[in-house]
Amino acid sequence: MSGPPVPHGLDAEGFIAREGSLARVQDAFRPVVAAARDGLSETFGGRLHSGYLSEGRLLSEAERYDMGWFLACLCTPLFGDDLAGRLPRYRPTPRLARETNGDLAALLPRWRERIAGAADSEEARRPLVRFMSRHLVRTGFTLVMPRWNGWTSDLAEMAEVFGAYHPRRAAQIRVAARYGHEPVGNAAILRGYVEDLGPWLAGEYARVHGQKTRRPDDSV
Repeated sequence: MSGPPVPHGLDAEGFIAREGSLARVQDAFRPVVAAARDGLSETFGGRLHSGYLSEGRLLSEAERYDMGWFLACLCTPLFGDDLAGRLPRYRPTPRLARETNGDLAALLPRWRERIAGAADSEEARRPLVRFMSRHLVRTGFTLVMPRWNGWTSDLAEMAEVFGAYHPRRAAQIRVAARYGHEPVGNAAILRGYVEDLGPWLAGEYARVHGQKTRRPDDSV
Protein backbone atom coordinates (compact mmCIF):
# COMPACT_ATOMS: atom_id res chain seq x y z
CA MET A 1 0.00 0.00 0.00
CA SER A 2 1.30 3.47 -0.84
CA GLY A 3 2.10 5.91 1.91
CA PRO A 4 0.01 8.91 2.96
CA PRO A 5 -0.14 12.05 0.84
CA VAL A 6 2.73 14.48 1.31
CA PRO A 7 1.98 16.61 4.40
CA HIS A 8 0.86 20.17 3.72
CA GLY A 9 -1.45 22.80 5.19
CA LEU A 10 1.35 24.34 7.28
CA ASP A 11 3.21 27.61 6.83
CA ALA A 12 6.98 27.91 6.44
CA GLU A 13 7.43 27.75 10.23
CA GLY A 14 5.35 24.60 10.71
CA PHE A 15 2.17 26.22 12.01
CA ILE A 16 -1.27 25.36 10.60
CA ALA A 17 -2.03 27.88 7.87
CA ARG A 18 -5.26 29.78 8.31
CA GLU A 19 -8.05 28.70 5.97
CA GLY A 20 -10.66 31.32 6.88
CA SER A 21 -10.44 34.33 4.57
CA LEU A 22 -12.93 36.52 2.75
CA ALA A 23 -10.69 36.19 -0.30
CA ARG A 24 -11.61 32.50 -0.46
CA VAL A 25 -15.37 33.09 -0.58
CA GLN A 26 -16.66 31.90 -3.95
CA ASP A 27 -18.15 34.56 -6.21
CA ALA A 28 -21.60 32.99 -6.04
CA PHE A 29 -21.70 33.46 -2.27
CA ARG A 30 -20.14 36.93 -2.00
CA PRO A 31 -23.51 38.77 -2.10
CA VAL A 32 -24.81 36.62 0.77
CA VAL A 33 -21.71 37.22 2.87
CA ALA A 34 -21.82 40.94 2.17
CA ALA A 35 -25.51 41.11 3.07
CA ALA A 36 -24.90 39.25 6.35
CA ARG A 37 -22.02 41.54 7.24
CA ASP A 38 -23.90 44.73 6.39
CA GLY A 39 -27.09 43.57 8.07
CA LEU A 40 -25.36 42.72 11.32
CA SER A 41 -23.43 45.97 11.30
CA GLU A 42 -26.58 48.03 10.68
CA THR A 43 -28.56 46.16 13.32
CA PHE A 44 -26.05 46.29 16.16
CA GLY A 45 -23.87 49.26 15.24
CA GLY A 46 -21.25 50.16 17.83
CA ARG A 47 -22.58 47.53 20.24
CA LEU A 48 -21.08 44.78 18.12
CA HIS A 49 -17.41 44.02 18.70
CA SER A 50 -16.83 41.44 15.95
CA GLY A 51 -18.71 38.79 14.03
CA TYR A 52 -18.27 36.11 16.70
CA LEU A 53 -20.35 34.57 19.52
CA SER A 54 -19.17 34.15 23.15
CA GLU A 55 -15.92 36.12 22.97
CA GLY A 56 -14.93 35.36 26.57
CA ARG A 57 -15.28 31.62 26.09
CA LEU A 58 -13.44 31.63 22.76
CA LEU A 59 -10.42 33.29 24.33
CA SER A 60 -10.46 31.23 27.53
CA GLU A 61 -7.66 28.83 28.42
CA ALA A 62 -10.10 25.90 28.40
CA GLU A 63 -11.07 26.55 24.78
CA ARG A 64 -7.65 27.57 23.49
CA TYR A 65 -7.04 24.29 21.68
CA ASP A 66 -10.65 23.65 20.69
CA MET A 67 -13.00 26.52 19.84
CA GLY A 68 -10.06 28.93 19.83
CA TRP A 69 -8.26 26.83 17.24
CA PHE A 70 -11.36 26.61 15.03
CA LEU A 71 -11.69 30.38 15.17
CA ALA A 72 -8.03 31.11 14.51
CA CYS A 73 -7.50 28.60 11.70
CA LEU A 74 -10.86 27.83 10.09
CA CYS A 75 -13.17 30.81 10.63
CA THR A 76 -13.48 33.87 8.39
CA PRO A 77 -13.87 37.23 10.20
CA LEU A 78 -16.55 39.33 8.50
CA PHE A 79 -15.82 42.58 10.32
CA GLY A 80 -14.51 43.98 13.58
CA ASP A 81 -11.50 42.90 15.60
CA ASP A 82 -10.05 39.62 14.36
CA LEU A 83 -9.76 37.58 17.56
CA ALA A 84 -7.28 35.20 15.93
CA GLY A 85 -4.60 37.77 16.72
CA ARG A 86 -5.20 37.15 20.43
CA LEU A 87 -4.79 33.40 20.16
CA PRO A 88 -1.61 31.34 19.70
CA ARG A 89 -0.44 29.84 16.43
CA TYR A 90 -1.09 26.14 16.18
CA ARG A 91 0.90 23.10 15.13
CA PRO A 92 -0.62 19.64 14.42
CA THR A 93 0.23 18.32 17.88
CA PRO A 94 -1.22 15.59 20.11
CA ARG A 95 -2.62 18.31 22.36
CA LEU A 96 -4.54 19.85 19.47
CA ALA A 97 -5.79 16.40 18.45
CA ARG A 98 -6.95 15.63 21.99
CA GLU A 99 -8.73 18.91 22.61
CA THR A 100 -10.53 19.06 19.26
CA ASN A 101 -11.70 15.47 18.86
CA GLY A 102 -10.88 13.60 22.05
CA ASP A 103 -14.52 13.43 23.15
CA LEU A 104 -15.87 10.71 20.85
CA ALA A 105 -16.35 8.25 23.71
CA ALA A 106 -18.60 10.76 25.47
CA LEU A 107 -20.53 11.48 22.27
CA LEU A 108 -21.38 7.91 21.32
CA PRO A 109 -24.17 7.45 23.93
CA ARG A 110 -25.83 10.63 22.64
CA TRP A 111 -25.49 9.41 19.06
CA ARG A 112 -27.22 6.17 19.99
CA GLU A 113 -30.07 8.16 21.54
CA ARG A 114 -30.42 10.30 18.41
CA ILE A 115 -30.50 7.22 16.21
CA ALA A 116 -33.10 5.52 18.42
CA GLY A 117 -35.24 8.66 18.45
CA ALA A 118 -35.14 9.28 14.71
CA ALA A 119 -38.12 8.43 12.55
CA ASP A 120 -37.88 5.09 10.73
CA SER A 121 -37.31 6.60 7.31
CA GLU A 122 -34.49 7.16 4.86
CA GLU A 123 -35.15 10.89 4.93
CA ALA A 124 -34.87 11.11 8.72
CA ARG A 125 -31.66 9.09 8.88
CA ARG A 126 -29.83 10.87 6.07
CA PRO A 127 -28.79 13.94 8.13
CA LEU A 128 -27.52 11.67 10.89
CA VAL A 129 -25.41 9.70 8.44
CA ARG A 130 -23.94 12.91 7.03
CA PHE A 131 -23.15 14.41 10.43
CA MET A 132 -21.70 11.26 11.98
CA SER A 133 -19.74 10.36 8.85
CA ARG A 134 -18.02 13.72 8.80
CA HIS A 135 -17.30 13.61 12.53
CA LEU A 136 -15.77 10.14 12.35
CA VAL A 137 -13.57 11.02 9.39
CA ARG A 138 -12.27 14.12 11.13
CA THR A 139 -11.64 12.18 14.30
CA GLY A 140 -9.82 9.48 12.37
CA PHE A 141 -7.68 12.10 10.66
CA THR A 142 -6.73 13.96 13.83
CA LEU A 143 -5.83 10.61 15.41
CA VAL A 144 -2.91 10.40 12.97
CA MET A 145 -2.46 14.12 12.26
CA PRO A 146 0.58 14.56 14.55
CA ARG A 147 2.36 11.65 12.86
CA TRP A 148 1.54 13.01 9.41
CA ASN A 149 2.50 16.52 10.56
CA GLY A 150 0.16 18.37 8.24
CA TRP A 151 -3.37 19.72 7.95
CA THR A 152 -6.27 19.37 5.52
CA SER A 153 -10.01 20.06 5.64
CA ASP A 154 -10.75 17.77 2.69
CA LEU A 155 -12.66 14.68 3.85
CA ALA A 156 -11.31 12.44 1.08
CA GLU A 157 -7.73 13.41 1.86
CA MET A 158 -8.34 12.97 5.57
CA ALA A 159 -9.48 9.43 4.85
CA GLU A 160 -6.40 8.69 2.74
CA VAL A 161 -4.06 9.98 5.43
CA PHE A 162 -5.81 7.91 8.09
CA GLY A 163 -5.82 4.80 5.92
CA ALA A 164 -2.06 4.93 5.42
CA TYR A 165 -1.59 4.43 9.17
CA HIS A 166 -4.57 2.15 9.84
CA PRO A 167 -5.05 0.03 6.71
CA ARG A 168 -7.47 -2.38 8.39
CA ARG A 169 -9.92 0.47 8.97
CA ALA A 170 -9.11 2.41 5.81
CA ALA A 171 -12.11 1.19 3.79
CA GLN A 172 -14.55 2.18 6.52
CA ILE A 173 -13.20 5.71 6.75
CA ARG A 174 -13.17 6.11 2.97
CA VAL A 175 -16.83 5.09 2.83
CA ALA A 176 -17.61 7.50 5.68
CA ALA A 177 -15.89 10.30 3.75
CA ARG A 178 -18.12 9.57 0.77
CA TYR A 179 -21.25 9.56 2.92
CA GLY A 180 -20.10 12.82 4.46
CA HIS A 181 -20.76 14.41 1.08
CA GLU A 182 -23.47 12.12 -0.29
CA PRO A 183 -25.31 10.57 2.68
CA VAL A 184 -27.82 7.76 2.45
CA GLY A 185 -30.36 7.06 5.18
CA ASN A 186 -29.34 3.47 5.83
CA ALA A 187 -29.91 2.20 9.37
CA ALA A 188 -27.11 -0.37 9.02
CA ILE A 189 -24.58 2.40 8.43
CA LEU A 190 -25.57 4.15 11.63
CA ARG A 191 -25.41 0.89 13.60
CA GLY A 192 -21.92 0.27 12.25
CA TYR A 193 -20.84 3.73 13.37
CA VAL A 194 -22.00 3.38 16.98
CA GLU A 195 -21.34 -0.36 17.44
CA ASP A 196 -18.05 -0.87 15.59
CA LEU A 197 -16.13 2.01 14.01
CA GLY A 198 -17.02 4.60 16.64
CA PRO A 199 -16.11 2.53 19.72
CA TRP A 200 -12.86 1.35 18.11
CA LEU A 201 -11.89 4.89 17.16
CA ALA A 202 -12.78 6.26 20.60
CA GLY A 203 -10.65 3.62 22.29
CA GLU A 204 -7.69 4.15 19.99
CA TYR A 205 -7.96 7.90 20.42
CA ALA A 206 -7.90 7.63 24.21
CA ARG A 207 -4.93 5.27 24.02
CA VAL A 208 -2.90 7.54 21.76
CA HIS A 209 -3.92 11.06 22.80
CA GLY A 210 -5.99 10.72 25.97
CA GLN A 211 -9.42 12.21 26.49
CA LYS A 212 -10.48 15.78 25.98
CA THR A 213 -10.16 18.03 29.04
CA ARG A 214 -13.50 18.48 30.77
CA ARG A 215 -15.03 21.94 30.56
CA PRO A 216 -16.60 23.70 33.55
CA ASP A 217 -20.06 23.48 31.97
CA ASP A 218 -19.79 19.79 30.93
CA SER A 219 -22.62 17.68 32.28
CA VAL A 220 -21.67 15.03 34.82
